[in-house]
Amino acid sequence: MTDLTDKKPVFDKITKDLLAEVAELHQRPTGAYNIRLNGESADRNSTANVQIVSKEDVSGIDVIIAPGTVGESIHIPVVLSESGINEVVYNDFHIGEGADVLIVAGCGIHNGGAADSQHDGMHRFFVGKGARVRYVEKHYGAGDGSGKRLMNPHTVAELAEDSSMEMETVQIRGVDSTIRRTDAVLQAGSTLIVREKIMTHGQQLGETHFNVEMVGDGASCSVSSRSVAQDDSVQVFYSNIVGNAACSGHSECDGIIMDRAKISAIPEIVANHIDASLIHEAAIGKIAGEQILKLQTLGLTEQEAEAQIISGFLK
Repeated sequence: MTDLTDKKPVFDKITKDLLAEVAELHQRPTGAYNIRLNGESADRNSTANVQIVSKEDVSGIDVIIAPGTVGESIHIPVVLSESGINEVVYNDFHIGEGADVLIVAGCGIHNGGAADSQHDGMHRFFVGKGARVRYVEKHYGAGDGSGKRLMNPHTVAELAEDSSMEMETVQIRGVDSTIRRTDAVLQAGSTLIVREKIMTHGQQLGETHFNVEMVGDGASCSVSSRSVAQDDSVQVFYSNIVGNAACSGHSECDGIIMDRAKISAIPEIVANHIDASLIHEAAIGKIAGEQILKLQTLGLTEQEAEAQIISGFLK
């Protein structure tokens, strides 16, 4: 691996800090990657099994993973370090039969100016028969400018027979407004697992939409969201799981509400087959006083106790 400062293009400290936050990149990875900086592809590498090519009609890339590819990772972080950028990016992932890969995405925005900065990303996954993919997406905002940091990710997943996809989406701080959408269609024997963690504060808005349709026998999905809303922030969670075959599905939303924040959870399940087994759960509440008192007896202040509880909840 090569240090980010040892190979052109040279990234400044803000860019490197954002890459570390959203993709845990302190060095360039040896595998396939595409680093997008301020509206353009700044650095890219393909491998024998993973080809990354630019789209010709819209802004974005095609990631083509050969059948049988096992153990490779693909990094595709996006960084906005200039104020006033507004972009829409379309990325497609074609995952060949029997592949087993890790894809690390994420967007970091540092806004030090007065104009809003916005990144909207459309990611489509075509997961081949028997393939497995783990997808990690982190969002992070920073900067002391008055301009907003806006992110609107939309993920579409089509899972072929006996394939699986595990999604981990995280947004902890710094994003003023986000509408997060995930749409998935599952064929026979396929599995989708989604784990979302989100925290809002100030006047921020966080909105999540999950729509999963299971159309093949033996398909299964598990969708969960853990969230913390602080100050005057607002969160809304929508989930819709549809069973059109002999399948199983579970939706869960757990939220901690603080200060003057608001959280809404709107789960829906639809069974269109006699052997569809679907469950939804939702719970919203404040931090229990006895939890804080217990930690205070160990020497923590009230603020430290709250921070410890939130950290454990979102872990």
